Amino acid sequence: MRAHPLATDAVLAFGAFVAMVVGSFADPHGPHGPTFGTRTPEPFSLLLMLFGAAALVFRRRQPRTVLAVTCGLCLLELTTGEPRAPVAMCTVIALYTVAARTDRPTTWRIGVLTMAGLTGVAMLAGPLPWYAQENLGIFAWTGMAAAAGDAVRSRRAFVDAIRERAERAERTRDEEARRRVAEERLRIARDLHDVVAHHIALVNVQAGVAAHVMDKRPDQAKEALAHVRDASRSALNELRATVGLLRQSGDPEAPTEPAPGLSVLDELVDTFRHAGLPVEVIVQLDREAGPLPAAVDLAAYRVIQEALTNVRKHAGPGAKAEVSVVRVGPSVEVTVLDDGGGAEAPDAEPGGGHGLLGMRERTGALGGSCFAGPRYGGGYRVHATLPVS
Repeated sequence: MRAHPLATDAVLAFGAFVAMVVGSFADPHGPHGPTFGTRTPEPFSLLLMLFGAAALVFRRRQPRTVLAVTCGLCLLELTTGEPRAPVAMCTVIALYTVAARTDRPTTWRIGVLTMAGLTGVAMLAGPLPWYAQENLGIFAWTGMAAAAGDAVRSRRAFVDAIRERAERAERTRDEEARRRVAEERLRIARDLHDVVAHHIALVNVQAGVAAHVMDKRPDQAKEALAHVRDASRSALNELRATVGLLRQSGDPEAPTEPAPGLSVLDELVDTFRHAGLPVEVIVQLDREAGPLPAAVDLAAYRVIQEALTNVRKHAGPGAKAEVSVVRVGPSVEVTVLDDGGGAEAPDAEPGGGHGLLGMRERTGALGGSCFAGPRYGGGYRVHATLPVS
């Protein structure tokens, strides 16, 4: 029916024509109710019923035009038909269509005009008395048609609104899921970058030292290789903890190591000192204010780790670094400075990595800020502000 609306309306029009023709042979005033076969409609009435049914074929394409045509045919029948044929049924169907396909104010205006017009003409200009039940029937049928069409239109609008809300909610859920997946992917990428960049840089430096002093100072080479082993073990442990977060809930075992934070800052700084980078640390946190939130603690640790890794890779062999962590009111300020140490390290790689971007993303996710840039007089400065609340 939805695929072929014109054919559906043609079937409806044919059924309405058959019903009108059959009804025109029945006398509603029989001694025991309506009696069939006691009267015969005029040929003109049959012609009006045929034209009215034919107009209904186009009721969805031109609903108001069809209503106007059927109203005109009905008025002709009301004023000339004797006995009267039920041509008004075409108008009832056309009025229902108009009410179902327009808004409520239009339905009220057209419905009241149609009911009053047809009923008034039937009462005043028809051959029957004004109080005849056929006249009241016209008023009732047209009123029910307008009400039924308005009810159908309201229900369709309600169903469409529910469907639209359901589709919008489904789109919102999909977008939220995609956003959460993207955020989790970025978070894991930042963690992997921080772990790999830090430890691999230390391994690279210590391996270079071991290769350089292997022949002349084997004891120092052995110490450098021990640092390589410790750095690689630490990298493996952190990678195992990070990858463990990706396991499904049914996996046999999950990592139990706590996330790194400022409590293990000394261990982090010692790895750089063993790699030949002098680092001074100043930590001023108000213990009475309570511990830092886990997210802030981890972000501060990662910012220091990435900044010191960049100092070791790019600042030169004679560089020195200073780290300060200070709690100022509702925020924690992390600052990492280096003096440049002269020329850039020979093995320094060109820029374009994701370290600075990762620091800014970490601080921005917590509502903070991060600045990184050259210092006046040489060196580099990284300053991050992390809100505690």
